[in-house]
Amino acid sequence: MPDGRVQVGVFLTHQQPAGRDPVEALAEQLSLVRAARDGGLDSVFAGQHHLPESFSHIQPLPWLARLAADAGDMRIGTGIHLLALHNPVDTAENFASLDAVCGGRSVFGVGLGYREVEYAAFGIPPGQKVRRFEENLRIVREMWSGEPVYADNDWCRLDGVRSTTRPAGRPPVWMAANSDAAVKRAARLADTWMINPHATTATIRRQLDLFRAERAGAGREPARELPLMREIYCAPTRERAVELARPYLAGKYKVYSDWGQDRVMPVKESFDRDFVELAEDRFVVGSPEDCLAALLPWRELGVDHFVLRTDWAGMPVGDALASVELLAREVAPVLRPAPAGPTPEKKDTSWTSASSSPSPTTAG
Repeated sequence: MPDGRVQVGVFLTHQQPAGRDPVEALAEQLSLVRAARDGGLDSVFAGQHHLPESFSHIQPLPWLARLAADAGDMRIGTGIHLLALHNPVDTAENFASLDAVCGGRSVFGVGLGYREVEYAAFGIPPGQKVRRFEENLRIVREMWSGEPVYADNDWCRLDGVRSTTRPAGRPPVWMAANSDAAVKRAARLADTWMINPHATTATIRRQLDLFRAERAGAGREPARELPLMREIYCAPTRERAVELARPYLAGKYKVYSDWGQDRVMPVKESFDRDFVELAEDRFVVGSPEDCLAALLPWRELGVDHFVLRTDWAGMPVGDALASVELLAREVAPVLRPAPAGPTPEKKDTSWTSASSSPSPTTAG
């Protein structure tokens, strides 16, 4: 943790129903940024997709650069940049520039991606994506160092170049991973694993053991941060939270299923299922007390940066704002400090609260 405390941020994908007025949508998303800032939250993240047929989706670099003007002292990051698809020189210079724009507070979140249409659009055979990803990460890091960089690839040739476009600070590399092999890759190559919001608690607990063992086996120190993404909606009552979140959260995962996101999950977990079953052990939907009962136990597994997505395509901005403000006011302050005593007593967390917790005593 950069300042020794647990951090709590928001993930603003900026996905909108196709055909939505982009200027109106941008204004609404910026209102969420300001609410997170004014509520004292610590970070804001945005993701990347190309050709998202089900949504309109602003690209993260212009979006993050714009929201940096309203983000105050919040950290700003990608969750994730599809590194294998892009030229590493362009990536290194653009993200170094973003780090300067946000005063050295950026996080370079990267991942492999899973959509075949994206790789086809960039002319990259699927069999090359891992090699390309790892090589691009090497080049980006070396360019940021200011030392001579060499590369002789089909997509990038460098003969001892030195980049003068360097980040203001040292952006940590957070690597998203779903499969066991990708988790091990994150352990070897990244500063930390950016834990995805899709997997069940049991899967994440098992993969954390893999991550730590692989990191130790590679002679690397324990990760200094452990970020966890979760789908969450907070309202005064559990019933109201479910009522407001369910249509849009269910719609998001229907699109994930259509895109094949679940095909890269361990044990081939399927998203093509009833919302009640899908929500079990994944989503956090309920009152502030429900949310804390679900999130606090993650700290026992070492999580020290919660990245919370509480806004999905089509959700009225007023509903998203209400959740951000309640999370900032009643949930984040309890998550941050070291607990002085036992965690709050867990209430019944049946599917209606869609609780996602590593505690075996908390039902899905």
